[in-house]
Amino acid sequence: MAVRQVLTYPDPVLKSVCSPAQTGPADRGETERVITDLLDTMSSFDHCVGLAAPQIDESVRIAVVDVTGHPKAKEPHGLMVLVNPRVVHRSEGTRVSREGCLSLPDLTANVRRPRKATIEFLDGRRGLGINQVQLAGFEARCALHEIDHLDGILFLDRVASITDDLFRRQNYR
Repeated sequence: MAVRQVLTYPDPVLKSVCSPAQTGPADRGETERVITDLLDTMSSFDHCVGLAAPQIDESVRIAVVDVTGHPKAKEPHGLMVLVNPRVVHRSEGTRVSREGCLSLPDLTANVRRPRKATIEFLDGRRGLGINQVQLAGFEARCALHEIDHLDGILFLDRVASITDDLFRRQNYR
């Protein structure tokens, strides 16, 4: 429907916990509009692998993730439209890796995240049926990053050391 402007930090919407998306028959149109706007906006950026509703000024628990074709993605699940997602399991094993974000366009950071995660969500691509997926590596990192947005958490909040782990982005847009 529309490519939306992406909010940038310190916009307060980015630090707010989102409300659950309403999924009843009367609310489906609004949920579908947010999903379409997320997909349109994500596809308007080169190399964007995920986007969350608060980044387009919608305070609802919806995010999209698609790491297909990314060199770090080993066995991607394809496009995932996460409505009211929740993390049901995080692996004990973690890894530090570099992350970026459209809402912090000039920065990247080393962020520690679980190597694997299991998430449960209503599948926005398949009639809002309940889905549970086990994610690993880069795809897990991306999904957890987007779910963090729904909880008002930015990657800056997960950086161990601002002086050692935060960097100016070398190339963007």
